[in-house]
Amino acid sequence: MTRRLLTALALLAALLAPAPAAAASPPSCRDASVPLTVEEQRLTRTIGTDPVPVAQRLIAAGGLTRLVANFERSLCSGHPDVALQGRLLWETAVARKGDDRPLYWARLAMTAALRQWKPRHPVDKPALEHRFEYASRGIDSSDFARGVRKIFVSGFDPFTLDRDLRQANPSGANAIALDGRWLRVGRELVQIQTVVLPVRYADFDEGIAEDAFRPHFQKGPQRADLAVTVSQGRPGRFDLEIHNGRRRSVSSIGDNNNVWGGGSLTAPVVFPGVGPGGEFVDTSLPVDAMKLATGAFPVNVNHEVTEIPAGGTDPVYRADGPTPGSVAVNGSGGGYLSNEVAYRASRLRQALGANIGGGHVHTPVLAFGPGNTTELSDPVFEKNRADILAQLEAILRAGAETL
Repeated sequence: MTRRLLTALALLAALLAPAPAAAASPPSCRDASVPLTVEEQRLTRTIGTDPVPVAQRLIAAGGLTRLVANFERSLCSGHPDVALQGRLLWETAVARKGDDRPLYWARLAMTAALRQWKPRHPVDKPALEHRFEYASRGIDSSDFARGVRKIFVSGFDPFTLDRDLRQANPSGANAIALDGRWLRVGRELVQIQTVVLPVRYADFDEGIAEDAFRPHFQKGPQRADLAVTVSQGRPGRFDLEIHNGRRRSVSSIGDNNNVWGGGSLTAPVVFPGVGPGGEFVDTSLPVDAMKLATGAFPVNVNHEVTEIPAGGTDPVYRADGPTPGSVAVNGSGGGYLSNEVAYRASRLRQALGANIGGGHVHTPVLAFGPGNTTELSDPVFEKNRADILAQLEAILRAGAETL
């Protein structure tokens, strides 16, 4: 049997299992004194007058409550297959498409349970957490069918959750909607595989972006024809980012664990763990074709960067790209993790000699309707997400037509 078929059978068994009764307290195999991460601590937060935590409501809305409960039960049984459980979570979210938030919050509920688990025998918890994270993000199940054209796409988790706990990320929703999909382009079928990456500096320091993209840049049958990193960007437009910078410079926002990147506009820092490369690495996406993809939003080809010119000390904004010998401050996509994933992927693509289209797309911001400050969704939000996803698919299709 194929791995996907085995996963599907296990998924069916999990979904048909009796639903566990709701528990008012944590399972007996849980040690509540073990501290959770900042990200996991948001699981209990509420909004408005509804006493049920937002995370719990979204997990239920996505049909993932049973998977979360079964995961905790498997821990208490002493024989958890965390990779399988992570893959079940990913495949269930992909099958139900649409909203990326249930997957995000369900994953956190499961990592919190794993973090506070009291195993009967010694276990390597960091290794289990690593396996679960990679499986639940699609990283270890991104193989393409053989002999077909291939598009590999990454998205991100929701972020800025301390500003709005309801936040979604259209790049993550896009990944969920497109994983395993086939596009007919002319007379050919093109397959898409996707992953969703965390908004956490530590994971990037440890190489999660390179781990996700390496199999599809190495020479061989899994090498992609097009590799696109995607994140949420500016309101009201798509951006095809041309120049990816080598440094972190955002000091106004932390990651999902409220960790800051360590850099600033005047003192940008090179990403930890990144391999050798230039201060800027350019896109190789067919942007001239992709910018013509029509939809609800304009598509902008963005050359903007901020740099410290050769011999200088102060950051300088340039609308037309970097100058020779400069130090990167902001790439076209900024100085946060969206720029970082684009740089890491593009640098790796060059290092492995993958002569393919690769680069970054920023989506418009996904917003709620005017006046909605407490509801988890509304018609404006749903239409906005649908419009973004439809046009992003059109952008990918336009790129595929150049293959």
